[in-house]
Amino acid sequence: MLFVSKKTVIVGMSGGVDSSVTAHLLIEQGYAVEGLFMKNWDEDDGTEYCTAITDLEDAQRVCDKLRIPLHTANFAAEYWDNVFEEFLQEYRLGRTPNPDVLCNREIKFKQFADYAKHLGGDHIATGHYVRIKDSDTKPTLLKGLDENKDQSYFLQAVPRAALQGCLFPLGDWLKSDVRDYAERHGLHNAKRKDSTGICFIGERRFADFIDQYISSQPGPMCDPQGRKVGEHSGLHHFTVGQRQGLAIGGLKGRPEKPWYVVRKEPSRNMLTVSQQEEDLAGSWLQATDANWLVNTPFPIRCTAKIRYRQSDQDCEVRRAANGGLSVRFREPQRGIAPGQFIAFYDRDIMLGGARIERRAEIKTKN
Repeated sequence: MLFVSKKTVIVGMSGGVDSSVTAHLLIEQGYAVEGLFMKNWDEDDGTEYCTAITDLEDAQRVCDKLRIPLHTANFAAEYWDNVFEEFLQEYRLGRTPNPDVLCNREIKFKQFADYAKHLGGDHIATGHYVRIKDSDTKPTLLKGLDENKDQSYFLQAVPRAALQGCLFPLGDWLKSDVRDYAERHGLHNAKRKDSTGICFIGERRFADFIDQYISSQPGPMCDPQGRKVGEHSGLHHFTVGQRQGLAIGGLKGRPEKPWYVVRKEPSRNMLTVSQQEEDLAGSWLQATDANWLVNTPFPIRCTAKIRYRQSDQDCEVRRAANGGLSVRFREPQRGIAPGQFIAFYDRDIMLGGARIERRAEIKTKN
């Protein structure tokens, strides 16, 4: 009988419970599993906020228990050049970037995938809550079955070819079942708290962090009619839809209602705010840099999300005259933020995604 060697899977090990259970499940499925811990940020910045050392210790402890090797790779330079620099530039332009989407495209499914091949891996695997069909031929990405943990939104910018050979064992699992599984199998991090927020900021205040890289330029805070209602501390401290931290109150002739950030105008260093929530809403947006994971003819009638955890919104997508996309929603959407990403779906199937450029009604063509 011909002997067929095991397929080797390189698992991205973060130190958390999701990647730990991913590795355990793949071992049970008969794969030869190895771990890779990625260092994506230089924690030697004199602060106590980076958890990379603790994360590595947790990852090593899990790999020791599973009796698999743990490799380490430093992608901090690639992360700085391809994720963080763009993150800063977007904020300088008055936009709101999403570094998690960029990290998946540039690091986890590019640098990590290339490094895994160097290690002799046949597949890579991560603890993302997504599903995939026909991974080895024409991969189709689907939402994870756990609606509260589905992470397909964050993978929208990953090229389809980069998804070939990727494994996502947790796509059919509920998070609660993952923790139960980890506890039953003696994984020490079964109850470890999930990481939240942007990885390189950690638990520190965003304003304190971003001020290290972008100088604050105070400017006028005006209502939609251009009337000044206050001063802002720097446009990069605010995002569209924000209502906290505006420090507006007690204005003569103004009702005691919350104020919301409606628009940022870097050319005038002006922040537009409003007490009318409808000023945040828009039925149209323009998007660029589309990444399609399924071949779909235009116009596309589908659903979309303009932010993670948003419920699916009915929309129609057309090619715009400028080469981008025009997206019209059935219902007005609150807080459309340039620089963020929009993900498109056909029920559970991810069709692709694009970067939001502006909230506007623009000329379109079929």
